[in-house]
Amino acid sequence: MQEPTIKHSNNWMIFTMTSFAVAAIMMALGIYNLEASFSAKGFYAMAAIMLVHSAVTLTKTLRDRDEAEKFHNRLEDAKTEKLLMDINKPERV
Repeated sequence: MQEPTIKHSNNWMIFTMTSFAVAAIMMALGIYNLEASFSAKGFYAMAAIMLVHSAVTLTKTLRDRDEAEKFHNRLEDAKTEKLLMDINKPERV
C-alpha cells in the first residue's frame, strides 16, 4: 500500500512565500532602523540569517527522518507479507 502524497495548493504556496518575504523585509527594516552601532546591527543580521537557515535545516531533517521511517515501515510490511504468503503456500508434491 502506497502512502498518499500531500500536494499543497498554489494559494498555500503563494501565502507561505509572501509571509516569508514580509517577515524578512520587516526584520531587515527593523535592523536597519535600530539605534545601535553598525557592529550590533551586523550581529542581529547574522543572527536572523542563522535562525532562518537553522529553521530550514531542522524542517528538512525532520521531514527526511519521517520519510525514511515510512520507507522502512513499508519495507518491513512487504517482508512480513512475503513471509506470510510463503507460510500459507500449499506444499507441492
